[in-house]
Amino acid sequence: MTNEARSPKRWLIGEPLPSDKLEGQLLPKHLALPIFASDALSSVAYAPQEMLLILLLGGTAFLAFAPGVAAAVVVLLTVVVLSYRQLVKAYPSGGGDYEVARKNIGETAGLIVASALLVDYVLTVAVSVASGVDNIISAFPILNPFRVEIAVACLIILMAVNLRGVRESSKAFAIPTYLFIVSIAVMVITFLIEAAAGHAPTAESAPYHVKPESIAQVAFVLLILRAFSSGCSALTGVEAVSNGVQAFRRPKIQNAQKTLVLLGSIAIVLFIGLVAVALISRVHYAQSACDLIGFKNCTIVPQRSLIAQIASATFGNNSVPFFVIQAATALVLLLAANTAFNGFPLLGSVLAKDHYAPKALSTRGDRLIYSNGVIILAFAAGVLLVLFQANVTSLIQLYIIGVFVSFTLGQSGMIRHWLRLLKTNPPNRRNIRVSLTINSVGATFTASVLIIVTISKFLSGAWLVFVMMPILFLLMFGVNRYYRDVDKEIEADPTTVFGAKGDHAIVLVGKLQKPVLKALDYAIAARHDSIEAVHMSIEESETEKLQQDWLEQNIEVPLRIIESPYREVATPLIKYIKSRREEHGAEVVTIYTPLFIVGHWWESLLHNHKGRRIRNQLMLVHGVVIAVVPWLLDSSELIYGRRSRPLPGADRRGEPSRPIRRRPVSPPRTATGKPAAPKAKSGAQLSAEAKRTAEKLAADKREAARNGGGTPTIEKPGGEKSPVGSTKSK
Repeated sequence: MTNEARSPKRWLIGEPLPSDKLEGQLLPKHLALPIFASDALSSVAYAPQEMLLILLLGGTAFLAFAPGVAAAVVVLLTVVVLSYRQLVKAYPSGGGDYEVARKNIGETAGLIVASALLVDYVLTVAVSVASGVDNIISAFPILNPFRVEIAVACLIILMAVNLRGVRESSKAFAIPTYLFIVSIAVMVITFLIEAAAGHAPTAESAPYHVKPESIAQVAFVLLILRAFSSGCSALTGVEAVSNGVQAFRRPKIQNAQKTLVLLGSIAIVLFIGLVAVALISRVHYAQSACDLIGFKNCTIVPQRSLIAQIASATFGNNSVPFFVIQAATALVLLLAANTAFNGFPLLGSVLAKDHYAPKALSTRGDRLIYSNGVIILAFAAGVLLVLFQANVTSLIQLYIIGVFVSFTLGQSGMIRHWLRLLKTNPPNRRNIRVSLTINSVGATFTASVLIIVTISKFLSGAWLVFVMMPILFLLMFGVNRYYRDVDKEIEADPTTVFGAKGDHAIVLVGKLQKPVLKALDYAIAARHDSIEAVHMSIEESETEKLQQDWLEQNIEVPLRIIESPYREVATPLIKYIKSRREEHGAEVVTIYTPLFIVGHWWESLLHNHKGRRIRNQLMLVHGVVIAVVPWLLDSSELIYGRRSRPLPGADRRGEPSRPIRRRPVSPPRTATGKPAAPKAKSGAQLSAEAKRTAEKLAADKREAARNGGGTPTIEKPGGEKSPVGSTKSK
């Protein structure tokens, strides 16, 4: 096991995958269905309930309109599925409604769709997690005080599973999704068999009636339309397949189309089945339990969901099949967020490629998914869960609007797409006219539903969606203009030339340590035209110690001392660099700075990061290049598997074994600037020293002229220079 594998990141998301494994992470149809169908199927779990709830406002007699309203929902769902099947074929890049609207209607329409979808994806996660937590708390009421904490914990788990990759998340969510489909199907079939045998099960709420409200003719129409719009919540999630075509295995288009048709077929069958058995068993589900006449303890006892009542009537209350259905429903509601966790990052990557979102959203992570999009979605949904205290009733008011905005504009874009094709006089004009008719009907239906939903939910909290969408619109518009301006600014042209002359290196020195010597060695190896070490003098005692160490280490590179009376480092250095460029012309100045690499997060807190602040300021200086020389501390071996070590034979100075330019050691000086008394040396030491001095003398004289002799100098704030040891250095 590698050191990297032991890190929390590797434990959380697994080993990184190479790019050539991308095809293996793509989804076959049987795994794509639970990924993209969980949202649509979870909608089926509460769409019949919401539809009957609205109709019951007019009294139990209004339930007679339920079959007609359900039929309208099924027709719309069928039209939308057929429309998106054609959309997948025409625009398989994964942009979905956004790409259709942008290419056929214009940039503004495309950004409206994108903002609507992004908002809807965030709300899908928040509503799904809150709804799943509601079911958990229904089973264990003692957990109610920890509603928000449980919701955030579930959100983190969902994020972690999705960060492990699309394929692994689909495996994790496949069993609950298929369990929900099978259990609801078995429940409906069992109920219908019993009903056909002459003893149809009766729901526990059947004896309860509702006092009807006084409804005028206009209100009657609006009530039917509201019931229709509530039933249309079954359509949420259908668009996810068109936004995620790139996640399918090849052939992508055919696999996506088949998955979309299968998703729509299952949703329609389950929706019709649940509405039918709910009407046969006479389920009465009101906005409040106290609205049901005869319901005892309505203030403390909640009414059970539509699915729970049907399961109880079919299999018996608290039976094993009852708990299986409840568990499957709770899981699929919770995991419906997974559809958004796949759709949001894919849409974000498309927006990033079109320069409407930060480029980081188009980068695949270690597990070949757009991990930045997953993290952003989880963060945004987490903020909503905390702000709304994971309350489903509050969050549900913001739901649906975004998806119907995208439905309407997407299908309107497809209408223009077909009209444009008809002008080219294609051979398959009949098929195009059929497609045009389907999209026209779909656009009309979805636009009508959008108007109804907006009117009925605006004052209940949906206004917040109409605030968030323009903000996202303006942000995406601004990002696009920024990228456009930057591209224009940095594009190559035949007139711009760069004529830097000269090459000077500066090694920043705080204390004489191995990292500094390593930076010196790198600068020497680069063979610059000239080189010097620079120290900012803040504490006089530290400066004197550095000067003494510099002489004792016999380093030939000249040391320049720049006084900093205001304890700054970058400002005096920048002034010196500018004055040097004025003197020597447009030369390139390379600044070498050491950088500690640590192995523990807490170690970074123990360093002052002065070097980073200096580098940030130097980057703004014209003609300056920053060279960072890393020094790996021993603790870095825990993560990186290695540490910085001098080569054998150079341990004392931390330098490589190859020779570097040096000069004879000058006699040390006292604090007053006078030469210190030399220490007594043995005859062998004096003989060896004299021999080395004679061998280097000629070369040292030539190099001294070029490199300034290596004597440390001090530069006063006014630009006056003096050698080390002179009276002016004091």
